[in-house]
Amino acid sequence: MSSDSYDLIVIGAGPGGYVCAIRAAQLGMKVACVEKRDSLGGTCLNVGCIPSKALLSTSEKFESAKHDYEGMGIKTGGVELDLPGMMTFKDSVVEANTKGIEFLFKKNKIDWLKGAGKIKGAGTVEVDGKDYAAKNIVIATGSDVASLPGIEIDEKRVVSSTGALVLDKVPETMIVIGGGVIGLEMGSVWARLGAKVTVVEFLDQILPGMDGEVRKEANKIFAKQGIEFKLSTKVTSVTPDKDGVDLTLEPAAGGDVEKMQAEIVLVAVGRRPYTDSLGLEEAGVEMDERGRVKTDHGFKTNVDGIYAIGDVIAGPMLAHKAEEEGVVLAEMLAGQSGHIDYNLIPGVVYTHPEVANIGQTEEQLKEAGVEYKAGKFPFMANGRARAMNCTDGFVKILADAKTDRVLGCHIIGPEAGTLIAEIAAFMEFGGTAEDIARTCHPHPTLEEVLKESALAVHGRQIHM
Repeated sequence: MSSDSYDLIVIGAGPGGYVCAIRAAQLGMKVACVEKRDSLGGTCLNVGCIPSKALLSTSEKFESAKHDYEGMGIKTGGVELDLPGMMTFKDSVVEANTKGIEFLFKKNKIDWLKGAGKIKGAGTVEVDGKDYAAKNIVIATGSDVASLPGIEIDEKRVVSSTGALVLDKVPETMIVIGGGVIGLEMGSVWARLGAKVTVVEFLDQILPGMDGEVRKEANKIFAKQGIEFKLSTKVTSVTPDKDGVDLTLEPAAGGDVEKMQAEIVLVAVGRRPYTDSLGLEEAGVEMDERGRVKTDHGFKTNVDGIYAIGDVIAGPMLAHKAEEEGVVLAEMLAGQSGHIDYNLIPGVVYTHPEVANIGQTEEQLKEAGVEYKAGKFPFMANGRARAMNCTDGFVKILADAKTDRVLGCHIIGPEAGTLIAEIAAFMEFGGTAEDIARTCHPHPTLEEVLKESALAVHGRQIHM
């Protein structure tokens, strides 16, 4: 095989792409990964998951030091914000993670083809004017920021999540368009640091798609934290000027127009598949009505030898979903079998408290006509949560009324993103609420709330 020929070329070095490349190399393939950024890791590591979690963590500590510690016997007078220092910490976290991927590429002998990739047809990828041959090609280019018609994101006054990560000062006021995961996370960061944050959401509740009870509880908790919500409201115009940004709002169902102004507007209305300039149309790769690459259950497109994973195909736009697909695809290309249960992909919102979910919501079960039992238990009744001074929220477990098999779990509370992993493992192996209830959980831990919720499915919770 020549130096310009590979068993596999992956286009995109985000979580799906780099994981696919590493697993393929582990399985003995000669692998190259195309990435046009100056660093590996894609949106997630560079301008998404990792930097946002760094700011969420530091801003939460800042807010706790100012408002929460005194009630726990810790005096913290004179706490001040060092925003440049916070941003430097965030950047150091990003650099450590991206350099880590470079190390893994070298360890696994993966070639980084630096530049923009374009598919010239089955078996050929062009990178900055040079052609490379590959037995198989994987499209793993992720997603890009979506906007609304008539709204131009300049990353100065009107910012996306990318711009919201690099503001050089805390705005006095911020309006967030979109009450989903990204809007609530970034809105929380700047609210903790001192901005007056208003979230405008077109739907009648925040966190679309999540369990209704969790959505209502989240709204109540975040409102107590000082975030204002305008629900069932649409933004009809956004006009930046020297003093800030002027907005026009109106009720989603129609009605009187409202004018608002903010120093910064964050547009957080979702993301779109990134397929620009990849040559997909010329290569004959079929797309669906939402601009995603069409694939079969094995991630294969309609063109032999071309595959796609992650945000560019159907399914939730989540890094861990892309990673799982990358591993499964690499193993299938090596002649092994692979499987993903798309019903068992957890979702997490890294606000405070965190929100996490897996499986079906009550609304989905009712719509499908599935008989179920629900068990719910509050963190307020948990000893460890009290000791941590983090008692907001609850765990809710949904189980099949006949088989007791766990159908879904919904958590709002401390460390929800960590707790949901236990439920994911039980569900992956077809576990029941009784299985969770009969499993000995250490005391005192937050995990005991999971056990109590499972006991509550059958009405026998102990501590309530």
